[in-house]
Amino acid sequence: MNTIGFIGLGLMGEAMSKNIVNKFSGNVVVYDLNPEAVNRLVASGAQVADSIEEVAQRADVIISMVPRSEHVRAVYQQLITHLRPGQITIDMSTIDPSVSMEIAREVAKTGAVMLDAPVVKSVPAAVKAELGIYIGGDHAAWEKVKPVLAMMGNNQIHMGENGRGLVMKILHNLMVAGIQNSVNEMLTTADHFGIDKTDFHTAISYGGATNWYLDSKINSLIAEDYRTAFSLQNMAKDVNIMKTLLKESGLTLPGVDVVKHVYDRGLDLGLGGEDFCATFKVVKDSSNK
Repeated sequence: MNTIGFIGLGLMGEAMSKNIVNKFSGNVVVYDLNPEAVNRLVASGAQVADSIEEVAQRADVIISMVPRSEHVRAVYQQLITHLRPGQITIDMSTIDPSVSMEIAREVAKTGAVMLDAPVVKSVPAAVKAELGIYIGGDHAAWEKVKPVLAMMGNNQIHMGENGRGLVMKILHNLMVAGIQNSVNEMLTTADHFGIDKTDFHTAISYGGATNWYLDSKINSLIAEDYRTAFSLQNMAKDVNIMKTLLKESGLTLPGVDVVKHVYDRGLDLGLGGEDFCATFKVVKDSSNK
């Protein structure tokens, strides 16, 4: 491959594409509506595309990283009439699996191949190229783009057919949200009984309840520092995708409803732009009523 295209230079996309610019020996063409983000990438060595259509025309591999299902639809509406056999598109956004599968079928009609490849971890890992990547779609296509994905993440796993990477991403995030809710509730109870948060964390580390969420967020929770690494509104989006998955599959999982209630309340309280650990405020507020 001679040229990689990258569409979507938000907090994650800018860091991810910059790693490609720094590591790829060919051309990297970028597109975003934010000229400041584009200019930063150009300063790092990227080339600018004036449109999504131009990305499709120039790139052999096209990566997209945008916020929601409707944004991915909009990107692919502009890409799809310009795709050609042999191209591989990789959507790394976190969206509804059913939407991704629908788009993948349309891409296949052009002779190109689409993979879904959502990522886990947040901006600091994106900067360090230490993301985990879950891939859904054609296995042979994944083998071809493995080196490209390795420029952004240090772990990647093929989960099956189109949409399965996204299903795995949602399962991962809902498991994190469930653990988070348990941490929030137990920290709130610890506060009630006068147990210091630092002591709580140390005591938990002695037993089987040790977990990544508590370890990574305890200092933020102690300092009441809710600066955003991964926003509450982004996790709320994933919780709602999980609800859609449950409806489509006929499964009933009561814990998902508990988590959804907390996130819905967080949005109602205007906490959407804060880090997702701000759900602690929601649980603590609810416990006093």
